[in-house]
Amino acid sequence: MNRLDARFAQLQAARRKALIPFVTAGDPSPDAMVPLLHALVEAGADLIELGVPFSDPMADGPVIQHANERALARGIGLTQIFNWIGEFRQTDAQTPIVLMGYLNPVEIYGYARFAHDAVAAGVDGVLLVDCPLEEAQTAQALDAAGLRRIFLSAPTTSAARLAALCEAARGFLYHVAFAGITGANRLSLGAVRERVAAIKARTPIPVAVGFGVRDAASAAAIAQFADAVVIGSALVETLAGAHTPDAACMAAREFLAPIRAALDAGARAHAA
Repeated sequence: MNRLDARFAQLQAARRKALIPFVTAGDPSPDAMVPLLHALVEAGADLIELGVPFSDPMADGPVIQHANERALARGIGLTQIFNWIGEFRQTDAQTPIVLMGYLNPVEIYGYARFAHDAVAAGVDGVLLVDCPLEEAQTAQALDAAGLRRIFLSAPTTSAARLAALCEAARGFLYHVAFAGITGANRLSLGAVRERVAAIKARTPIPVAVGFGVRDAASAAAIAQFADAVVIGSALVETLAGAHTPDAACMAAREFLAPIRAALDAGARAHAA
């Protein structure tokens, strides 16, 4: 069983909600990456979304754009990322990792080669922002290798397209809380709740919500109706000031631990 499927099955059995932190590979520093991944797990991450640096991250706001720029300036690419994941896997064989990024680096690397090396390193899923469902055939090698393709839905997704996404979804479906870029602060809980309910009425696949989740309060509010919460820009911004691996790990733990506690408190309250 794919690690993503196993992890969500465990969470469902325990009636817990998944906490999915996003970090950009190579930022705040290459030396920090493997310790940082472990620190995120120690602080309560259920799975990790690892951003592949790209020069034109169209879905991302300034915080993640700048993280991409810093990583690219250090020469970070897929080879280093696969090496970091492989090193992480030496002592963590359970925590799922999803690579988030854009089609261009994968196309340059080669689809079949990417799929092979990703699986060999220990990657479980891939979210390619600019490879939508309609172009899924482009990345067929990823599916054939057993990687879960994570698709995005949005408030603007039509009913017909949402049905197709629900049918194709594997691992989990990522719902974008609002039409816009990452890091914006305009979360409308009522609208997101209605949309997640519409998705869950169509598919048993877990639904993760991201964009606009910034702290324990917003994460706990989303977790009332979603299966998972993705938090990225606020974490990336926090890590940007960490100048050593130890500082990055400490910042990650201090940022993530209260969010984990809020999610668990909400789950206990709901069970009661």
